[in-house]
Amino acid sequence: MSSLSPLLQSFFVERLAKQRRASPQTVAAYRDCLKLLVAFAVEHTGTPAERLELEQLDAVLIGVFLEHLEHVRGNSVRTRNARLAAIHSLYRYAALGYPELAGLISRVLAIPQKRFEKTTICFLANSEIEALLATPDPSTWIGRRDRVMLLVAIESGLRVSELTALKVSDVVLSKSGYLCCEGKGRKQRSTPITSSTASVLKTWMTERGGGADDPLFPTRTGSSLGRSAVEHLLAKYTAAASHACPSLRSKNVTPHVLRHTAAMRLLQAGVSTSVIALWLGHEGIETTQIYLHADMTMKEHALDRTTPLDCPRGRYRPPGDLMAFLDSL
Repeated sequence: MSSLSPLLQSFFVERLAKQRRASPQTVAAYRDCLKLLVAFAVEHTGTPAERLELEQLDAVLIGVFLEHLEHVRGNSVRTRNARLAAIHSLYRYAALGYPELAGLISRVLAIPQKRFEKTTICFLANSEIEALLATPDPSTWIGRRDRVMLLVAIESGLRVSELTALKVSDVVLSKSGYLCCEGKGRKQRSTPITSSTASVLKTWMTERGGGADDPLFPTRTGSSLGRSAVEHLLAKYTAAASHACPSLRSKNVTPHVLRHTAAMRLLQAGVSTSVIALWLGHEGIETTQIYLHADMTMKEHALDRTTPLDCPRGRYRPPGDLMAFLDSL
């Protein structure tokens, strides 16, 4: 058996499952990356997957693979960097069991993340939110479900995976209602909701029925909605809402844009970035800083509070006879 096969098996079973207790999403992402890498190595070396040696997956091949991801598969730089992070994780684990390959492993670990342009985030204005929420048909069960789901997404800022994973028991409708969810890294957090949203949720849960462990926003068959289903219905409602609100036509509204919208609404209401970071489940406030760059209105208000600089207008005109001045030097 090759050195690569037992390494990959041990990496997923021992490192990810037992030692790190990685989430299913992390395991799936690492699996997809390493499947692509193995298939690429098989094609370029001519060696069957079962006979591949770790020595064949050196820094040169990894570098060509990363170029392949960008220029052939069309992956973004962010995706390329995420794939590289998975490869680095594998090689850090390999360093423990293959000390004789320390040089090869260190060269792979030295491959840097690629810098990329950070675009200004997209979020919805109040008029766009109103148009979007008015689009689902309230006379149908699907329309009522979707309107409540969009309202919860915009107010809570939950990730789409957190939104679709909500169960009936995750909604607490006490005096101060809130939602319970499990975010990245299995971090539990509670997100408060307004009294009006709590009232809408109470009405929906009465209609929805079901047990405590049933999904809050189910399909017609009672199963949980998937990411692609949420993306599809959001695209459908955005296209319909753009007739009443033309500014939506220039925006690519995704579930993550609704998360950005929740953050911007908090920021515009004067909530500190540290609280927003806790609200969204960010690891630190550095991630939340992107929202400070997004709202031009806040920047204009800050500029209005500054003292204008007294800078004279017009082009520079040298005093007197310039040539006489130079001759006098």
